[in-house]
Formats: sequence, structure tokens, C-alpha cells
Amino acid sequence: MEQKLSPRRQVYDKGLRALLWLCAGVTCALLVFLIGYIFYRGLGNITWELLTTQTSYIKDTIGILPNILNTLYIIFVAMLIVLPLGVGAAIYLTEYASNHKVVEVIEFATETLTGIPSIIFGLVGMLFFVQKLGLAPGILAGGLTLVIMILPTIVRTTQESLKTVPQSYREGALGLGAGKWHMVRTVVLPNAIDGIVTGCILAVGRIVGESAALLFTAGFGLILNDFFTALQSSSATLTVALYVYANERGETGVAFAIAAILMVLTFLINLSANYAGKKLKKGE
Repeated sequence: MEQKLSPRRQVYDKGLRALLWLCAGVTCALLVFLIGYIFYRGLGNITWELLTTQTSYIKDTIGILPNILNTLYIIFVAMLIVLPLGVGAAIYLTEYASNHKVVEVIEFATETLTGIPSIIFGLVGMLFFVQKLGLAPGILAGGLTLVIMILPTIVRTTQESLKTVPQSYREGALGLGAGKWHMVRTVVLPNAIDGIVTGCILAVGRIVGESAALLFTAGFGLILNDFFTALQSSSATLTVALYVYANERGETGVAFAIAAILMVLTFLINLSANYAGKKLKKGE
């Protein structure tokens, strides 16, 4: 028999429910306001010249084509390195490692690395990759720094995704005579692809939005370079360019335009990653 709540308890529950809805509404309203304000201030400043040219002091023009390309370059370099490392480490820790204490220590270390401020990674990347290894500030040094930053995200999301695959799948594959690696490659990974793609989305989103770590490792260069030249020359990404135009040059219109482009770019990356994940899961 259902117990009836007292009037005081009912008022208390309704108050908490109203407070919960109020907090959710304020959060959504702030998000909508922030996105709307950025698009309102930024879309009007986006021109074809801004997107297809580079900044020139002689011609007195501002263009962000080098920054768009540098952002794509650094995403490619970082993901090319971090994906094999992160997914491979997660597979080993979940499927092969037998010493559970070591696994717990590694998982604790990855969780700790996730919470370290990005400026610390930038300083470490500058000291190690630029000063110790002698790499010039550019896409390579910045990409290697970002690898250290996003590696814990890839490892942890992949691990959690692998753990969601039912143990009966593994036992069934092994019972049919499949080897350990064949079982992981053909049974476990296809069923965990959603989590791996989610980790990639989070990693790419952090790469696109990162600026503090890249100020010391990728540089402030606004010159248009090809991919191989940009690896070893100062190359500002979109977020670094936003910082430069907003704080050093006072070009708030260009800064808002870059912010709007970053939001559109992030949306397109998430959309394409989700579509790719669904395709891979269906085996198409």
C-alpha cells in the first residue's frame, strides 16, 4: 500500500524539484546566451577575405587561413600519434595485464594527469620538446605536447568502453578457437567502437579549444606555411590567433569571428565523428 507523504514533505519535495528545474533552466539559458552572443558578434565579421587570406602588414589586411590550416595540422599530428598509443595502452590494461595493482596505479596516474592545468603541460612541453630536444616551436612540438594532454582521455574512455563488452563475448570467441588478439580485434573492438569514437571526439574538442599549452610550443606565427614547413616553424592555431587579436591587437571583431568559426568547426568534427562511429559499428 502506497504511503501518503505529509504536507510538509510534499512542500519540501516540490521545492527541491522547482530548484532543480530552475538550475537546469539557468544553465541552458546561459549556454544559449553565450552561443547566441558569439554568433551575433562573430558572424557579421566573417568574410571571404578573412577566411582565404593571411594577415599582411603591407596590405593592411587580416586573414586567418594560416590559423585554420594550422589547427587542422595539429589535430592530424596529435591524433596520428595518440590513437595507437592510447587505444593500445587501454587494450593492454584491460585485456592482457594481470597485475591488478600496477593497473590501478596506472589508472590513478591517468586520472591525475587529466586534472593538471593545460598551462603546466605547455611549460613542460617547452622545456622538454623545445629546449631539451631542440625542436623549433611549431606544429610538431605543439602536437607532441597535446599528445601528453589528451592521452589520459583516450586511455580512460577506451578502457571504460572495453569493460562494457560482455565477458560472454570473449568466452564465446575463445571457445570457438579464436586466439587472444583475434578475439580482441574482431569481437571486443567492434563492440567498443562507440566509446573509442567518444574519446576521440573529446580529444579533438580539447585540441581545437586549447591555447595555453600552444602559446609556448606552437608559437604565434601568422604566416601561411605548408604542412612540412609548419612542423618546425612558429604556427598559431585558431585559439592562439583569437588570443593575439583580442588581447594584443584589440581586434575584437576578428576575435568573435574566430570564436564563431571554432564553434562551427567543433560541431562539424562531432557530427562527422558520430557518423563515422555509426558506420564502423554497422561494419559498413
